[in-house]
Amino acid sequence: MTLPRDFLIDIGGNYDLSPEEKEAFVIWFSSNKTGLEIATELHISNSALTTRMSHVYKKFSINGKGPGKYGRLLYFLTAKYRKCKASDSPTSNLSEDELNDLVQEVRQNCREMIQDQCGIMRSLTMSQPIDVSDLYTKVNILEKITSHRRREIDELLQDCNPENFERFGLGRVTDKGRPGLEAVEKYSKLMVLGKPGSGKTTFLKHLAIQCERAKFQAHRVPIFITLKQFAETEGKPSLLEYITQILSDCDVSDEQIAVLLLKHGKTLVLLDGLDEVKDEDNNRVIKQVRDFSDKFRTNQFVITCRLAAKNYTFEKFTEVEVADFDDEQINTFAQKWFQSKGPAKAEEFIEQLTENDRIRQLATNPLLLTLLCLVFEEPVQFPVNRSELYEEAIDILLSRWDKTRNIERDQVYKNLSLQRKKDLLSQIALTTFERGDYLFKQKQLEQYISDYIRNLPDTHNPPEVLQLDSGAVLKSIEAQHGLLMERVQKIYSFPYLSFQEYFTARGIVNSNGINAVEMLATHITDKRWHEVFLLAADMLQPTDDLLWLMKRKIDLIITSDEKLQQFLAWVNQKSFEIQIPDNLMTKVFYFYIDLLDFYLDLLSGNNFTFYVMLGEQNLSLEYDLYLYLILKNALTLTRVFSRTINFYLEGDEVDGIAQIFNFYFDRVLTIQLNSELTQWLRQLQEQLPDRDDCSETYYKEWWQSDGEYWTEELRAAMIINRNIGYYWPLTDSQEELIKQYYDATSLLLSCMYNYPDQTKKQIEESLLRSPAEFKVGIYLLPSKLLQLSNHRGGLQYALKKVIKFGTDIPPDHGVQLNLLELLSWDC
Repeated sequence: MTLPRDFLIDIGGNYDLSPEEKEAFVIWFSSNKTGLEIATELHISNSALTTRMSHVYKKFSINGKGPGKYGRLLYFLTAKYRKCKASDSPTSNLSEDELNDLVQEVRQNCREMIQDQCGIMRSLTMSQPIDVSDLYTKVNILEKITSHRRREIDELLQDCNPENFERFGLGRVTDKGRPGLEAVEKYSKLMVLGKPGSGKTTFLKHLAIQCERAKFQAHRVPIFITLKQFAETEGKPSLLEYITQILSDCDVSDEQIAVLLLKHGKTLVLLDGLDEVKDEDNNRVIKQVRDFSDKFRTNQFVITCRLAAKNYTFEKFTEVEVADFDDEQINTFAQKWFQSKGPAKAEEFIEQLTENDRIRQLATNPLLLTLLCLVFEEPVQFPVNRSELYEEAIDILLSRWDKTRNIERDQVYKNLSLQRKKDLLSQIALTTFERGDYLFKQKQLEQYISDYIRNLPDTHNPPEVLQLDSGAVLKSIEAQHGLLMERVQKIYSFPYLSFQEYFTARGIVNSNGINAVEMLATHITDKRWHEVFLLAADMLQPTDDLLWLMKRKIDLIITSDEKLQQFLAWVNQKSFEIQIPDNLMTKVFYFYIDLLDFYLDLLSGNNFTFYVMLGEQNLSLEYDLYLYLILKNALTLTRVFSRTINFYLEGDEVDGIAQIFNFYFDRVLTIQLNSELTQWLRQLQEQLPDRDDCSETYYKEWWQSDGEYWTEELRAAMIINRNIGYYWPLTDSQEELIKQYYDATSLLLSCMYNYPDQTKKQIEESLLRSPAEFKVGIYLLPSKLLQLSNHRGGLQYALKKVIKFGTDIPPDHGVQLNLLELLSWDC
């Protein structure tokens, strides 16, 4: 006996046969072909066909060996088919064309209802609803639930660092995902899981709209049901009664929906928000969904639910997970959001988002991406005070998102109020962040929660009850708020590094004592803590204690190193020589630029732009800037051409450096600040070989033989006439200290950004200053010039200039002349 293909296709879908299994199953039971003929038709071997059919029998729970399995499955299928035929009413005996016509008719009748249910959305503080189609961004689906994977923390942390927190080993445990529509096509019964705000409801609404417009599963009628509304409907109807009731308002008869469409598998049933059903209704709703999907198994079913919000299983449903937005999806969403406001605003949003990694992390969640678009919209920038942005995002996840949709979730621990949840998360964050933990085991996390609950003033539960409660609280925070998440089995983290940093800062600020702030200040050289400093400075009112603590810790970084203190003393001396309103910016200019010998790429990109802009504010700074650029290029040529006869630069590369070099020379000579230095610079320029009148080989050989002396003579000219261009040879440890010092100082400045008062002014005046007082003189002439003193009388000329400069200096200028040190100091 053979069975109809349509019947077999529907049955195969109901029993979750894979596409390959279904193909073999349908041919096997719809034709009288032999196994060899079927294998030939499928272009596979006979043994491969046998393997496929073994899997088919298992799906139908038919075990054993031998040909008896075929007979038992045929008997089951035949009985099933006869039962379906017997239950069909006369009016249901329609052809496929007639059924398709009915689908079109019912879909037309339901169009207005589907549009009303799913066509628009309004979220957070949107001033008006928007069309789902205008904003919807394609969703990706992970076919393997991330939290179901088994990994150890060490494995997740391998080759990762906090700056790439979102990538902590997860690339090895997550797949790229497939488009959501493909997943729905692949699985006839789908459970879509996701974090709060991950876009599950929007995805379901998109499916309904696409189906209603015949752009997706055109042979079916979409039925969208909010399970919370179904559960709370008066009279507690069955799911079939509820669907019949809502479709009756669209002039769809009971027979059309129950007898025709559902029994023939012509509906796309979309069940949204299983996690939003109250506990008292939960068991009833789950039973209704199971019974309904079993009875009308040939239809397509999609259910949405939050991750960790369920402790039950729908055996015949495939579970998948909504993936976080990637960069492409974020950009698409932003362009759609700002499309009515002009493409420039979208581009600015994306650019600022790219520059701020902490805020960009939040954008991977569609709900929080919506928040970012809303706060960016008017000022066209993100808030300077990031702590307020994080606080708003956390409040949305803790309560506001549910309140806007009138959802009340059961409290697993009645004493854990909203404020106490924040305090709990702050305690967990501070404890783990201090230890350098970004991932933590479930048992450890439950212990943190248990310790917190035990210390609440109104808690008297015994330890074993507290332990049970701590597990429930953890699952509640994960499922209801998404503020802790299971990365892989029994290993948790905060969803974003920015949230852990925020709660860490909050824990410090709310500690009601100076000890926590002092503890924070000890981490000033640890970049891992910099965001915590910024957030704590935003939250503290006033911030004076933290700022002065930071300043004292910064001074201690270089207290033990005399050379670095001398360098800072020189920075301050130079800044006071230059009359410019922003003395701090002048210090930054000389601090950074005089380490030229060690950071030859310093004057590239944004740094170069900064120096040019600063130089334009003051002619003296501009003069020094171009002197430094000449020295930089001279050092580059000298070091390249002195290393080997097989030069690294050739042809156009040499010409390019030479042209830039001469451009800077011409530029500085147009600025008339020091006639004596100008004359010296002209003489130095005249000594250079002319690229137009000499060969490339001669040019290189000149730099190889004379370039080093020429460069040091240039440096001497700068030191003697402008008090710049010193050679500061730093050891590796000194170099690390000066970087730490500058990074910490930059952090302190950032913490004072919104702090316009006397404290800020006092601290700024004391920044980039040596803790000790040093007299700095022009005795740091380059040792190379001393070594090359037999060249053209360079040393004698330099010494004359030093002596002349020394006699012209007023006694209170703070410059010390020491010729013995000049002759003995070794670079």
